[in-house]
Amino acid sequence: MNLFELTSRLISIPSISGDEKAVAEFIAEYLSAAGFEVELQDAAEARPNVYARRGEPDVVLSTHTDTVPPYVEFREDDEFIYGRGACDTKGIIAAMVKAGEALIEANVTDFGLLFVVGEEAGSPGAHAANTIPNRSRYLINGEPTESKLALGSKGALRAILRARGRAAHSAYPEMGESAIEKLIDVLNDLRRIELPRDQTLGATTMNIGMIKGGVAGNVIPPEAEAELMFRVVTTNDSLKRIIEGVVDSRAELEYTFGCDPVFTERIDGFETTVVAFTTDIPQLGNWGKPLLFGPGSILDAHTPHERISKRELASAVDRYVKLTTRLKEKIAYMT
Repeated sequence: MNLFELTSRLISIPSISGDEKAVAEFIAEYLSAAGFEVELQDAAEARPNVYARRGEPDVVLSTHTDTVPPYVEFREDDEFIYGRGACDTKGIIAAMVKAGEALIEANVTDFGLLFVVGEEAGSPGAHAANTIPNRSRYLINGEPTESKLALGSKGALRAILRARGRAAHSAYPEMGESAIEKLIDVLNDLRRIELPRDQTLGATTMNIGMIKGGVAGNVIPPEAEAELMFRVVTTNDSLKRIIEGVVDSRAELEYTFGCDPVFTERIDGFETTVVAFTTDIPQLGNWGKPLLFGPGSILDAHTPHERISKRELASAVDRYVKLTTRLKEKIAYMT
């Protein structure tokens, strides 16, 4: 398959988080036929990671096989490929695979490809992959960075706030205690605080992603909760202290996910950027120094019109080859 055919085939296999088995098996079969030694690692039941290598890799290219819902079918025009995962990250998988084939043709050895499950939902694949024995010195992680080398990415902190009240007839509010009003007060206070900033990564941000609570319009609500997502530029621990100081005892606070910001490697000749999203990199610390690069725009990811430019996708193959060879030259020089 050529690059665009491979991208089409990958998009045509739905792989929403939790259902990555079919696409992983397709990738494994394809890479075995291309000359890689391939290992399937069960990150969870029926959710395999794919690790393909030539020799003993000192440079590994990696991204994730899962996508967000809902599934969006493949289509294309002269300029773009559309569909769920087009840029996040089925197109990137295809570009990395084709870069791997080009490296084999150039007689390059000791490199690998690592494709993991669940990046969109807690990174269980990356956690599992981090236990695979390896000698990798550099990890090239693929996410849509508009074909720029990201110098850093924000961390993340997910939290659930739960407020408790007392139910009563809404005609007699003095007999009850509104959990929703308590929750709103805490959320408004969190919105007013000045969150940390970093010179490179910019500002910490907070998103109130979900709110639920109450029983009916004529009942004082006894329970309410909100799910929050912070994009972190300092450490999770320092941000938690700020959050806990605001919430105090007014609501219950549960943290469901957290990872600190990551600062990545610079390579001369590549335009650079900084991204606000979080990647698998914090969970893959045993795979060497990280780099972050990929075709496509994060603004197209997770949308009904998700797409990737065919021209940018083709260029990414050459960029991944160049990154790999430059890093291997760097390793050779250091040794």
